[in-house]
Amino acid sequence: MESLDIFNCIKCGDCCKGYGGAFVTPDDIKAISKYINTDPEHFIEEFCQISGGKPLLAQGENGYCVFWNEVCTIHPVKPRMCKEWPFINAVLVDIENWHIMASFCPGIRTDVPVNIVQEYVRKKLSND
Repeated sequence: MESLDIFNCIKCGDCCKGYGGAFVTPDDIKAISKYINTDPEHFIEEFCQISGGKPLLAQGENGYCVFWNEVCTIHPVKPRMCKEWPFINAVLVDIENWHIMASFCPGIRTDVPVNIVQEYVRKKLSND
């Protein structure tokens, strides 16, 4: 099954909005820091919030990720969590997560049988 069959990103940015966004790994931090021409320590101080002892991308005053400006301004180096969206492990744990994500993501189809969604997500996660 092709990803466009169950998800078609329309680049609306709805997944980039709200607290609790993308956690960034050490590799993400290095890549983004290099891309925006800063050092990793400054990146964490300036562009991250700490949650559960881990850095996640901060929100701007508009409620969106600090790197959202009508488009993702760090798209080539966006964090792993952003790259995987919406094909995430939480969908395998509980298919209801697919429907929850679809409630704010117009690109996610909910008329696809759940076994097909989970099969595709499992396949996608094993390939990454």
